[in-house]
Amino acid sequence: MTIKRHDPSDILSKAVEANGFVFLAGIVAGDPTVGVKEQTRDVVGQIDALLAKCGTDKSKIVQAQIWVPDIKLRAEMNVVWKEWNGGKDLPARACVEAKLADPRLLVEIMVTAAK
Repeated sequence: MTIKRHDPSDILSKAVEANGFVFLAGIVAGDPTVGVKEQTRDVVGQIDALLAKCGTDKSKIVQAQIWVPDIKLRAEMNVVWKEWNGGKDLPARACVEAKLADPRLLVEIMVTAAK
């Protein structure tokens, strides 16, 4: 099996291709000073770019894990989530409340997609 890693840092790769799947690391917004909708738009934009780099797209996402620091943010995040996916090709998904690495971060999303 060939494994291809993209955008590595000293602790992780943002995307890993293996066995016909693409695994993304948890993606957070570049600007943590904006609201949850803006952060979510940034995150899904990054997800689109990473998936494209790996030869796939959001229609092939099979699983998503979403973390928010306050579950009350889920509704606003879901507005952008629905705009982004258009209600089609929905993955299995979990959204949970969790403390994020930077207290200004309002959403982190990790996905797995088929190639």
